[in-house]
Amino acid sequence: MRLVIAECSVDYAGRLTAHLPLARRLLLVKADGSVLVHSDGGSYKPLNWMSPPCSLKITELGPDGDGLDGDGHAEARAAGGRQIWTVQHAKSDERLIVHVHAVLHDSQHELGTDPGLVKDGVEAHLQELLAEHVHTLGPGYTLVRREFPTAIGPVDLLVRDADGGSVAVEVKRRGEIDGVEQLSRYLDLLNRDPLLAPVTGVFAAQEIKPQAKVLAGDRGIRCVTLDYDALRGHDTSEHRLF
Repeated sequence: MRLVIAECSVDYAGRLTAHLPLARRLLLVKADGSVLVHSDGGSYKPLNWMSPPCSLKITELGPDGDGLDGDGHAEARAAGGRQIWTVQHAKSDERLIVHVHAVLHDSQHELGTDPGLVKDGVEAHLQELLAEHVHTLGPGYTLVRREFPTAIGPVDLLVRDADGGSVAVEVKRRGEIDGVEQLSRYLDLLNRDPLLAPVTGVFAAQEIKPQAKVLAGDRGIRCVTLDYDALRGHDTSEHRLF
């Protein structure tokens, strides 16, 4: 990964146009080819970005007249620009153009292969317990596999319902919109496999936010609230009114 902190302006052209005026920003160039532009606010979300497949061309604009005069290079040089980063998407006309006026930091780091997200203890245990007690999802449900592999990551559980239909289950301790989006991506991919399709979805969590329930219902995903103590075999009936 390459990290560049620079005084820069950014222009995006494609399905729409957008302009970021001159300011100090963080430019990320990842090994997968993506380029992201971050500010010091806005949490994790970049101000603008280009996803792969794309190519990055860096043109140096020296004060002695070096650099091409096309694509606004002469204007950029006159305005104090030192580099132009042109990020061109390989499959569309989308283009991200970064005019770099000053570089404050430039470094590269080899991160290696990421092991992926490791669930916390409770969430991992929930998945394990639900696999052991898959009938919690309904009568006749059977487990096919935990951590069913896909090209975009493993599905927590792949199960069969009473009619033999494939069901993908995403398990969370706290169910939010991001979890529903994650399961939606898995379902889109799994339903392209003729050996599995049609595949339905179940979003299972100890607590599911109202917004997540609405989104899940809109996408045909069933929500199941899990009782951690009941799955562990702890009888809590003495604490119940009924």
